[in-house]
Amino acid sequence: MITAIREVRRAKGMTLEDVARACSPATTAQTIGRLETGTRTVSVAWLNRIAAALGVTAADLVRLPDRADIPVAAVIEAGGAHAPRRPASVVAPAAAPGLIAVTVAAGIGDYRAGDEIWCERLAPEAFATALNRDVLVPKPAGRFVFGRLIGQERDEEGARLQILPFEPRARPQLVTNPPWIARAVRLSRAL
Repeated sequence: MITAIREVRRAKGMTLEDVARACSPATTAQTIGRLETGTRTVSVAWLNRIAAALGVTAADLVRLPDRADIPVAAVIEAGGAHAPRRPASVVAPAAAPGLIAVTVAAGIGDYRAGDEIWCERLAPEAFATALNRDVLVPKPAGRFVFGRLIGQERDEEGARLQILPFEPRARPQLVTNPPWIARAVRLSRAL
């Protein structure tokens, strides 16, 4: 069985010793390390003990081979949207090809910190289908605009999109000939 014990433990900022002490009954850091690396078989009982120690469900510790991750394309903060500082992904229950994610670090518009926005990438010929929808639009140098697509013009020079960012008192931004845009299709919000 492939587990995500190490990834979850690190995401929680816990050491092997922390998890070993938090298990009920307590165990050794060496045992947790062996279970993480697969040198010791992880039984359902061990999975439940470690999950309780980490404060997650046992299902959170199991990697399913067909479970697809969605790459995070942008992070929204108080100053707007930008590329993530390091590669990241979110797990979708049923990812479709072409999905990307935007994570919200600071609330903006109707979005709250902690939200994950799943977006489908659109080629230039499909930009019009995103009119009056929330979109992520790439700009040069790893920058992005995230906002409402309020206008599109097409001519022999290509596409010009008007995006209204969600920041207070923001003015519409004009983006010319983006290679793709991503239309928001699903919001994942922890309750």
